Amino acid sequence: MSVRTLLLIIIGLPIVLVGGALALGQTIPVPIVGRDYVLSFAIQGAQGDSDLPRIYGSDDPDRPLVVIDAGHGGRDPGAIGGGVQEKVVVLAIALRLKDLLIEQGGVRIALTREDDRIVTLAQRPEIARQLDADLFLSIHADSAGDLSNVSGATIYTLSNEASSEAAARFAARENNADRLNGADVEAANDTVTDMLVELSQGRTQEQSAEFQGLIRREGEGRIEFHPSAIRSAALAVLRAPDVPAVLFESGFVTNREDRAKLTTEEGRNSYAEVLARAIRVYFARRLEVDDGAPDEAASDEAA
Repeated sequence: MSVRTLLLIIIGLPIVLVGGALALGQTIPVPIVGRDYVLSFAIQGAQGDSDLPRIYGSDDPDRPLVVIDAGHGGRDPGAIGGGVQEKVVVLAIALRLKDLLIEQGGVRIALTREDDRIVTLAQRPEIARQLDADLFLSIHADSAGDLSNVSGATIYTLSNEASSEAAARFAARENNADRLNGADVEAANDTVTDMLVELSQGRTQEQSAEFQGLIRREGEGRIEFHPSAIRSAALAVLRAPDVPAVLFESGFVTNREDRAKLTTEEGRNSYAEVLARAIRVYFARRLEVDDGAPDEAASDEAA
């Protein structure tokens, strides 16, 4: 073998290997001097539709299941303010909420993501559907741009018509999240999406509104809310048929006070405790309704 040929192999082989790994998958065979070497490449990608998350909490399959969705992730940081990324703080709240619900017992919990990974907008509600979840909670943090005085939590439910201009702008931004993380929602899903919106009306929407009200009630005096805390919008992440779904905007990363709460253990505990209380009251009420004996006072005490 000539020196020139050897140099071409040394220089060109790594390029060929990397290109082959990207084109064919993460593992490719490399025959060198009569031996086969296998090179593995860790390439970050979106969570597959078949990769359902682990279920925590009670081992009883009859116990209610809540799917907690930490917004954004991976190459999509979400809102940014003061160097704080939305994807980081909402994941911390989601993990704390999971731990708190496990400690309290009586429910099952699944998370759409437990680390800094990409989960597409279409996959998030689909996870709740495939797990036959009883409740879907998506946790986010907002941005007000240069308006640093805007603060407080907001709570969204699904609606074909936005409750306000601000809600419409928020929905437009959140529904474009897939374009930021490199996984476009297929146009072929438009018809299915419209159908899911229609299916999500009626009883499911009433239950979503009930849970929305419980978060607002349980958070009174514990966390700060935006003056217009109760909102609705056509949010893609809430399009889970027959699964009551709410999006909780914990605060504004562009506001100094909110940012301090989102980045401290004490602040995140406050959010998690409010959400955990609302979840337990909601499930206690659902159990009583199913048994045919709804009693709000009793359900609140049981939770």
